[in-house]
Amino acid sequence: MRAVLYDALGAPWHVGDVADPTPPDDGVVLKVEVAGLCRSDWHGWHGHDNISEFPHVPGHEFAGTVAAIGPDVTRWRVGDRVAVPFVCACGRCLVCESGNHQVCPHQWQPGFDGWGGFAEYVALPAADVNLVRLPPTIGFEVAAALGCRVATAYRAVATIGRATAGDSVVVHGAGGVGLAAVMIARALGGRVVVVDPSAQAREVALRMGAAVALAPGDALLEDLREATDGGPTLSLDAIGDSTTCRTSIESLRPRGRHVQVGLLPEGTAIDPVPMHRVVARELEVLGSHGLAAHDYPELLELVASRRLRPDLMIGRTIGLEEVPAAFALIGTPEQPPGITVARTSAT
Repeated sequence: MRAVLYDALGAPWHVGDVADPTPPDDGVVLKVEVAGLCRSDWHGWHGHDNISEFPHVPGHEFAGTVAAIGPDVTRWRVGDRVAVPFVCACGRCLVCESGNHQVCPHQWQPGFDGWGGFAEYVALPAADVNLVRLPPTIGFEVAAALGCRVATAYRAVATIGRATAGDSVVVHGAGGVGLAAVMIARALGGRVVVVDPSAQAREVALRMGAAVALAPGDALLEDLREATDGGPTLSLDAIGDSTTCRTSIESLRPRGRHVQVGLLPEGTAIDPVPMHRVVARELEVLGSHGLAAHDYPELLELVASRRLRPDLMIGRTIGLEEVPAAFALIGTPEQPPGITVARTSAT
């Protein structure tokens, strides 16, 4: 099969031929239809995860069709259309028994712990607990984003952040997760303020439902308090930056909630949490990580009802051969706004 590869951490991405995968006994082989380009793959490529075997196939945000099943799989059949959460749980440990598959201590992440979705096919473990059945009304481009960005934002805003109608919500970062958070908070009835250094990204966020879009600067805290009538109820760091994390917490009104969504690479977060303010204002500082497969129905219903429109976030669709060049733009001024997705299937 054709796949996007890199041969060492930081080495260029390229497209090559690799052996077709076979399903684990409890897993499936998925024919990948669409995969999304996400900054988390950039983190893995730079050594912020435990990628140690090469060549490596990245890609953790994808959807497709079941092509083969292992003998122990009971819930799935060849031809089923599915999305894949980027956290694949073991389904057997005490954490999984509690329903919290998204923080399974034995989790396996495609594109990090093993080969991922920038390929024509990918093998996935523990399929009975890790796949999400897609309704016919949701296409593969949208479904790919549900594996990471939209699902991650949904849990951060709705489940962990507990956003409700009338809440004042600030989203730091208008990338894929940030834009999804803007749309979800708005769909739940919140008033949203977005912060991003890019004028283009701020403009997109306003189109997605943000009421106010601010650029970071020396007066950001004052601007945030003014825009939220004294401070947000809920604030999210969708970037993964120690300064942003601190600003988010310091901006909160009493008893407000900060949710950390963006990854803070180990060794870069210098004193990000002003604990004196957390104590004085009884703030909540929370982490959010993915979404368990069994928690997708409410999100799928929100998408199917068109109250949530992740399709509006998709900026362009490319082919597998174009992925290396598109990935090189991540984090640069030339990176296009919105989500870039790749059609990976040969047919």
